[in-house]
Amino acid sequence: MTNHPEAIETIVAAYFANIAAMNPEGWVENFAEDAVSYDPVGEPPTKIHEGFRQFIGQLQAVFEKLEPITEHTFVAGNEAAVKWTMHGLSKSGKSVTFEGITIFEINEANKIQTTRAYWNPALMVAQLRS
Repeated sequence: MTNHPEAIETIVAAYFANIAAMNPEGWVENFAEDAVSYDPVGEPPTKIHEGFRQFIGQLQAVFEKLEPITEHTFVAGNEAAVKWTMHGLSKSGKSVTFEGITIFEINEANKIQTTRAYWNPALMVAQLRS
């Protein structure tokens, strides 16, 4: 069974909307029970259902506001590649902008099975420290 492109676009949009809302429960509901995230690629993978509160908690600790802009979503088979730009305002009043591409693999239940995020956290951290 293949996923409908609309269903894939909907779950991907919910992923970004819940980051913007800093809503950990809503965000994790988009993922399969055994989902894994490589964010960023090159770092050890995170099991979403074990590490998600920590992930959103880190965002909440640093950022007053996060605004993800999805510039392009390309759906092929049961995957989507999304080119995004994130604008953030830190609690200390610093503005940050960083961008990347995230590949989403969607399972048959229309849940995110795997994410692979290609971006450079060091560039974001440098903006926070500048």
